[in-house]
Amino acid sequence: MTQQGFHVAIVGATGAVGEQMLDTLERMEFPIASLKLLSSKRSAGKKITFKGDELTVQEATPDSFEGIQLALFSAGGSVSKALAPEAVKRGAIVVDNTSAFRMTEGVPLIVPEVNEKDLEKHQGIISNPNCSTIQMVAALEPIRKAYGLKRIVVSTYQAVSGAGVNAIDEMYDQSRQILDGEEIEPKILPVSGDKKHYQIAFNAVPQIDVFQENGYTFEEMKMINETKKIMSDDSLQVAATCVRLPVETGHSESVYIEVEKDGLDVTGVRQLLNDAPGVTLQDDPANQVYPLASESKGKDDIFVGRIRQDLDQEKGFHMWVVADNLLKGAALNSVQIGFSLIKLGLLK
Repeated sequence: MTQQGFHVAIVGATGAVGEQMLDTLERMEFPIASLKLLSSKRSAGKKITFKGDELTVQEATPDSFEGIQLALFSAGGSVSKALAPEAVKRGAIVVDNTSAFRMTEGVPLIVPEVNEKDLEKHQGIISNPNCSTIQMVAALEPIRKAYGLKRIVVSTYQAVSGAGVNAIDEMYDQSRQILDGEEIEPKILPVSGDKKHYQIAFNAVPQIDVFQENGYTFEEMKMINETKKIMSDDSLQVAATCVRLPVETGHSESVYIEVEKDGLDVTGVRQLLNDAPGVTLQDDPANQVYPLASESKGKDDIFVGRIRQDLDQEKGFHMWVVADNLLKGAALNSVQIGFSLIKLGLLK
């Protein structure tokens, strides 16, 4: 930590995303003068090492944000709703990793590769989009800029780490129990607070978050609404089906798009993606080269492959998009927003 940096706080520092935020801040050498680690009362008192210094986790309260310039939140929507406005009152800019403010008027929803300039409209709180939305829009933005986008149909295959550490433990426990011929008793997935729970080990569960009246889940509606907000296009047609798989880390997506302009082919899509910031092209079907969730873990980029032109729709294209949901889908995007605030002169 240096005197030439900013006063930063992480809320939810002991969680899976909070840990990744710490690692990402250190790895990317974010300029930090002081770092405050905040959590629930239950986790307060834990010791965490950052850049060789041992820091003590403190209970998050409104007064925790005195003197803080940048507060990264990843402790659940109820915590964000209670404490983010308090942080803003005390002069902090909040980057919130929950769904608490994503669709709130006046709160920019940011993926730096797509809509960095929207940060200039912030009023204290900035939202980090849903993990599955981030990787999709970042992969599609270079295509949208060059040829326009009319329609997106996405099916996601999402890792259990998106549901938290307890969901990861449940997946491994169930796997062992099934292999040992024991009875299993699902308690967490698909949604801990919902009426029924289903086996995740050796299974595919077509529910992430609770169902809405229209038959879509909240996760699916997040992808639909967030994509339109990030791309500033309410006329964009978006449909989503979100599925949980027994994968620890790394979300995978089958994405179908229809572009507006003529003249795009598979070679053109590959070139656009090959030149795009934060995207790695892995598309060599002759040699079985394509993105894999297992290979994305711990990597910052979004990986795209299996690019095909639709057989019936000339302006339709299919692709496979993979990313580490705890990094670009959460912690990394939050830290990149911090860097964008510095670049635009908004964090002083």
